[in-house]
Amino acid sequence: MKNKQIYLTAIIWLILDQLSKILVRSYLVFAKEYTLIPKFFSFYYVENEGAAFSSFTGHTIFLIVISLVCLGVIINVIQKENKPTKLINLSLGILLGGMVGNLIDRILFQSVTDFLSFNIFGYKFPVFNIADIGITCGVALYLVVSIINDRKNKENML
Repeated sequence: MKNKQIYLTAIIWLILDQLSKILVRSYLVFAKEYTLIPKFFSFYYVENEGAAFSSFTGHTIFLIVISLVCLGVIINVIQKENKPTKLINLSLGILLGGMVGNLIDRILFQSVTDFLSFNIFGYKFPVFNIADIGITCGVALYLVVSIINDRKNKENML
């Protein structure tokens, strides 16, 4: 199977995401904060019916359709990746796992389970989950590695 490493990474990330959400829904009280590091990090179980920063709240079908389209794009990128490096494989794997993780929540619960809450220099960052980490870090890593690879290829052509 082509790109086995990407799909294996995606499955591992998806399992981590879904397992963490099962534990949160099973053991934490909704909307109750559990402080782990005072004034910095806590678990705070919430359900987000929208996307990032609660945008598009109440538009679950739209978000599901957009997620499916994005999944199609990512799978297309995976299939067309000519010379994937380990970092490219990692980025696409955690991105794919994160997208599927939040999609599963939207389909099953019409919302996404969020629970990681950070207060950084007095700014209370929006609550997020493991899937969100995969999506954000996957996109960022893919872009950085792609830019570096493009620069290397241009230098080699000169």
